[in-house]
Amino acid sequence: MSVVIEAVREASDEVVAAFGRLLPQLSAGAAIDREAVERVVGSEGNTVLAARAGGVVVGLLTLVIYPLASGVRARIEDVVVDGAARGQGVGAALTGRALELARERGARTVDLTSRPEREAANRLYERAGFRRRDTASYRVVL
Repeated sequence: MSVVIEAVREASDEVVAAFGRLLPQLSAGAAIDREAVERVVGSEGNTVLAARAGGVVVGLLTLVIYPLASGVRARIEDVVVDGAARGQGVGAALTGRALELARERGARTVDLTSRPEREAANRLYERAGFRRRDTASYRVVL
């Protein structure tokens, strides 16, 4: 499968539809509307990457870059590849491009989280150079 990775610059109808189709494949019950896509795409610290195969968006990834006193850091969030395109290099292409962009923008580290049951995704991240960290992750719902 030939995959083209591009940065999303605007919340077009196509991009909103792609988020609407793909995000529920990542997180059950996830819903996103145009306003939310506009916020994500329009945020200065975010770069949304879209993977196209045959002209159709088959994957999305959000790269978040932020400065801290200890240096520039980055996170990869909301990586999702359409079920029909999985296992064909789409996730690797998205992740690889995100790492290139983070490096170009001076990030010292790139973090991501992935549920343990997403075994194929976890193998992909390890092949991309990510290492599992022994850390506690905390969340508060506001």
